[in-house]
Amino acid sequence: MERFERQISLAELGAAGQQKLRSARILVAGAGGLGCPAILYLAAAGAGTIGVADGDRVSVSNLNRQILYGQDDIGRFKASAAARFINERYPDVRVIAYDHPLTVENLPALLPEYDLVIDGTDNFAARYMINDATALFHKPLVYGAVYKLEGQLALFNAHEGSANYRDLYPEMPAPGEIPNCAESGVLGVLPGIIGTMQAAEAIKWITGIGQCLINRVLFYNLKDHSVYETTLSPQAGNRLKQPFTLKVFQETNYEMACATELNVGWKAAIQAAPRTPAIFVDIREPEEMPRWNDSRCLEIPIPHLLRQKDVLMQAETVFLFCQHGLRSQMIAGELRKIWNKVGIYSVKGGIAHPTSPVITRY
Repeated sequence: MERFERQISLAELGAAGQQKLRSARILVAGAGGLGCPAILYLAAAGAGTIGVADGDRVSVSNLNRQILYGQDDIGRFKASAAARFINERYPDVRVIAYDHPLTVENLPALLPEYDLVIDGTDNFAARYMINDATALFHKPLVYGAVYKLEGQLALFNAHEGSANYRDLYPEMPAPGEIPNCAESGVLGVLPGIIGTMQAAEAIKWITGIGQCLINRVLFYNLKDHSVYETTLSPQAGNRLKQPFTLKVFQETNYEMACATELNVGWKAAIQAAPRTPAIFVDIREPEEMPRWNDSRCLEIPIPHLLRQKDVLMQAETVFLFCQHGLRSQMIAGELRKIWNKVGIYSVKGGIAHPTSPVITRY
């Protein structure tokens, strides 16, 4: 216990509080800019078990803010790399790495194993999904988010009837309404600040120190270090928008319901297609391989797309794909502007992606 003597000496914490931390099981969703500092400080404080869920791999652009990784980690799964970093420094902390994203299928199986969840994700689909799951399983959720030079922090689903993410953002944003960090930029130290505050909020909840941000949202501005809070009132109308049963939750396609970007994964697109009049459009040249021979797929190379407006406008949803997803993303954005149609998406990774129907059977 010598490592924790400074915090045990706090009258508010003491040995009893330290034991609560030792017994705690915390799931961190996302091992990026927010998740990395949260994981680090939870481990340093002596949290007993930390689950880390992230399906992404480390890239060079992560290194300015995702402090658990170095040059040698590029290409490795973030969750496993984070677990290795913590285990080397704090072998007394149990870190469980989940090298896959959280989904409506696997999240219900994980949640019963944990006392609290920290949301370190960076997209709205994941945030709504995690919020709804923690509400369904009555698990407190430490929320954090950053945008440019501003950050937000709150504790959702603290108890029956307390506010959650849907009280802060009742309506899912329209496609393209809010840019992500890749588009708007972020100063690496900001997610470090908010992620550390998420760890602090989790420790407070577990040990009973101070007042947690229940029915309150904290806003932080890096430019002038200003901090202000706003109260959040639980609204019955917002509760009606979230799934009330596990079956409904697992049938909800959050990626399609909250497509804030142009990109949609193959699995989400294929699952959504039967529920809505949808078509897939291969915008590649005829000689590009492999081809997808499917009745739902039209082959319309880029130069001919504008002449096929009538065909594409008849479908409620259009999924464009190319070889690797780069051309389709650009074209999807342009067609949305030209035709004022938001239901046009680019399929992430293109036909060459491991999850494409040419390679993987669903």
